[in-house]
Amino acid sequence: MARVTFREERCKGCELCRHFCPRGIIAMASHINGMGFHPATVTEPEKCTGCATCAKMCPDLVIEVEREVVQVG
Repeated sequence: MARVTFREERCKGCELCRHFCPRGIIAMASHINGMGFHPATVTEPEKCTGCATCAKMCPDLVIEVEREVVQVG
C-alpha cells in the first residue's frame, strides 16, 4: 500500500498529476488553497499503487509518495 501526500498550500492546480495518473484517482479539490487554486487530491487512496508518476510530473514538488516495504520470508 502507498501513501500520497499533497502539500496543498503549494499546489497551483496545473493538473499534470491528474492527467498522468495511470489509475485515474487524482482529482482537483472543491476548496481553494491560499494561492487561489483548487489543489489536487487523491480520491481513492486504497487504489494507489505507489508508482509515483504524479510526483514525477509535478513541476512544484508538491507530491510525496511513500510505499510500504513488505518483507518476504
